[in-house]
Amino acid sequence: MEIGKVPENVLKRSILKQIKTKRPEVLVGAGVGEDCAIIGLQPDEVMVLSTDPITGTTKEMGRWAVMISANDIASSGAEVIGVLVCALLPPRIREIKIRELMQEIEICCQELNIQVVGGHTEVTDAVNRPVLSITGIGKVKKDRMLPTKGAKPGQDIVITKWAALEGTAILAKEKEEELLQKFPAFLIEEAKGYSQYLSIIKEAAIAGKSNVSAMHDITEGGVFGALWEMAESAGVGLTIDLKKIPIKQATVEICNYFDVNPYEMMSSGSLMLAADNGYDLVRVLEESGIHAAVIGKVTEGNDRVVTNGEETRFLEPPKTDQLYKAL
Repeated sequence: MEIGKVPENVLKRSILKQIKTKRPEVLVGAGVGEDCAIIGLQPDEVMVLSTDPITGTTKEMGRWAVMISANDIASSGAEVIGVLVCALLPPRIREIKIRELMQEIEICCQELNIQVVGGHTEVTDAVNRPVLSITGIGKVKKDRMLPTKGAKPGQDIVITKWAALEGTAILAKEKEEELLQKFPAFLIEEAKGYSQYLSIIKEAAIAGKSNVSAMHDITEGGVFGALWEMAESAGVGLTIDLKKIPIKQATVEICNYFDVNPYEMMSSGSLMLAADNGYDLVRVLEESGIHAAVIGKVTEGNDRVVTNGEETRFLEPPKTDQLYKAL
């Protein structure tokens, strides 16, 4: 394709035509010549916004991009309304690939009841593969907002599902041929299937009704990164038991193979929570079919300690995600 805006005929048939999910809050959405989306809110509601690029994978990147932005919004206690999609495309891309990318985005939006409200699509030689940046838009009642900085000393730290689901699924898809030389096919198929767990919207909604004081979706930097960010934001310490952090065996095997730390690897699909009684919260989540575990406590001071039997280590600010090392 020629460099510049995607041609209007391509925009209409391969982008706008793929957008089918609609939300009543969206007064003006994506369309030819529409530079802004207009969204209506109630007087006691506020808008929540979050933006993220997707750079760690080329497989199912439309789905990953929408899910990650939706998770950011949900972890603030908000309901996700829509997404803005900015797509930078290399000149060699074919229209069928643009349509497939939009279909991935729309399928995920249908699953989550989210509307693509606008965005921008451009062909440019500044990139050699598609680059997606998604801005998520949500709404929440003013008195129901849940910031990351709400953790308080004495509270339990809970995480849902399992560590490094996102990173494991990406590695299983991007490195499938290599991994099949080492591991049985069933293990790789299981790992690829972890992408089904990427949404934290359900558990965020449950937690929001369970008097938690803080929520944080576990993304780049993994569990250790999210622990540091939650503690740093709140100005508190932590005591975490490594053995209590849930993790899948396929994740352990694949991370050992690539010599990467699963607790420092992308973990979308897991939600971190601070609650007065974490075990009650775990019970409520488990009753809804969501695996969860109490992994430690919020403490006074600034020490952020992780124990593993007799061994002790101190958390540090997040570094480059381990997934990039493996890729």
